[in-house]
Amino acid sequence: MKIAQRFALIAITALMLLGAEGCSSTAVGAGVGAVGGAVLTGGSAAGTVGGAVVGGVIGHEMR
Repeated sequence: MKIAQRFALIAITALMLLGAEGCSSTAVGAGVGAVGGAVLTGGSAAGTVGGAVVGGVIGHEMR
């Protein structure tokens, strides 16, 4: 794994954990997940969509 991807993974994980309490919106979770998926997969469309789906589910379940 490249250093930039590893750093991005750590940064996104930290942001998601810090923002998890305030992330009660499905749309916000989907946006964060889409950005994370795009970064982690190098801009892959499947990674972006997958990240948005996972982020949306997490955002919807967080209260």
